[in-house]
Order: sequence, then structure tokens, then C-alpha cells
Amino acid sequence: MHGVKTGLIGAGRVGCSLGKYLAEKGKTVTGFYSKSFESAAGAAEFTSTDSLSVMAFHDMEELVALSDTLIITTPDDEIGKVWDRMKEMSIDGRIICHVSGSLSSDVFTGIGKKQAYGASIHPLLAFRDKYSSYKQLHNGFFTLEGDETALRSMETLLQELGNPYRIIERKAKAAYHCAASILSNDVLALLEVGYGLLQECGFTEKEARESTASLIRGNVENVLENGTLSSMTGPIVRGDVSTVEKHLQVLKGEEREIYLLLGKRLLRMAAINNPQKNYGKMEKLFL
Repeated sequence: MHGVKTGLIGAGRVGCSLGKYLAEKGKTVTGFYSKSFESAAGAAEFTSTDSLSVMAFHDMEELVALSDTLIITTPDDEIGKVWDRMKEMSIDGRIICHVSGSLSSDVFTGIGKKQAYGASIHPLLAFRDKYSSYKQLHNGFFTLEGDETALRSMETLLQELGNPYRIIERKAKAAYHCAASILSNDVLALLEVGYGLLQECGFTEKEARESTASLIRGNVENVLENGTLSSMTGPIVRGDVSTVEKHLQVLKGEEREIYLLLGKRLLRMAAINNPQKNYGKMEKLFL
């Protein structure tokens, strides 16, 4: 696996990050192809190391010809278009991957007839910066799915890189990506609700963030160490009906709906955590 030549199609945040990570780990990165040659050239320059000169390509077919493995890092709706071009090329024996969290390797229609092997490889990370997010990839968790030959190749690569991973089924991709989105993006919306309520109490936006930093960090760290059920605190798990009533009195509209929906879920969790406790009065508040 050490001698495998990897070409990247797409020179955005994900492409730059993967290319830089592979190069730093001593893997051979053939180069980059992008709709914008300037982007490909910038990614190649960023990815190059003292011992590895990474190229930028004007022609995708040239990159494909010089690579054993191709990783497509374009936006999801471009992956099929890239594949439509690539499958007209000579790709016998090549591993073709994409990095979409939601799409499966089924996007590579007819790949078996081309005697090539398809997979999806997804790092469970948020790439926020083109030139620094690669640092997150050290020990970052990946999910894989696809053809057996492609999976063996990607497993070997991740084992050599030292990254943990899990193979999932094609049909699980949508649920997997939904989970990642909830744990990453939807959490931000919930934090925004809490910060907004503090601002109604007179806090500035910065004060709201700074004053709750320890609370939020402590809760997240506790969940990661002990799980959600063991980390439960607050009026619902305590059965403090009067406090929840006061919360509902100050909430209106969307915020109230969010509180009620989350409260129902918390109440089910509380019942699992404390099966001996009677939550009958609390349940009536969430009907």
C-alpha cells in the first residue's frame, strides 16, 4: 500500500486537508484536478513536502492515468458528474472513492463493467478551514462502504495511517449522515436558543457564550465519557414539575415547541434512568 499513488479530484477544504494529511504521512499524492486550475495549483503547492512534489493537472484524464486510487472530494451534487466523465476513461484496476457522508458507492454506476472498484470514505469531522483542518485528521474517525476490493485497499490505508474506522452498509448512509448532522449542526441551533434566552435576560452574545463555556464543556465531556443517560441533570430528571411549569410560561412560539419536543425525549430517558420514579405529573406538562 505504501507505493500507491493517490489522485484527488476537487481542491476545496476536504481535498486540501486529505492531500496534506496523506503527504505528511509519507503517502504518494499524484496531484489535484479541479474545475479551476488555480485551485488545483494552490492545493498542490500546499500539499507538497520537502520529499514530495505534488502536481496540478489541467486534464483529469492525465491525473487518472498516473494514479492507482482516485478520491473525489467535490460537493455531493458534482460527484455523479465527475464519475460520468471518469467512466469514459481507462480506469481498469483503479480504486475510485468519494468522500460524501450521505451518498453511497452506488453513485459509481456500472463501475464493475469498467473493471474498477468503488467505495465511499468519510471522515467524521467538520472541515472549516482549507489550510488547517488537515490537523484534525490525525486519529480522526472514518466510515467506509463499498466494493470488497476497494474496502480492503481503504482499510489497509487507514491502518497504515493509524486512523480508527468502521465499515457500514450502503443502505445505512442516509441515517449515518443524518446522525452526524444532528450531532454537529443541529446542536448549534439548540445552543442558539439558549444563548438567545440569556440575551433576553440582558447578556451580550459574547457574555452568553463565555458565561456558559464551562457548563457546556463539562456536559459534553461527561456525555463522551459516560453516555447520555448517566449525564442527565435538570428539573425533568428530578421530577421538578413547578420549575418546568415556569419554563413553559416564559417560552413562546418556536422556542416553546423545541422545549416540549426535547422535554418529551428527556422524560423518556429519565424514565429509563429512574424506573422506580413516578413521572406522571411531569408527563401531563408535555401532552
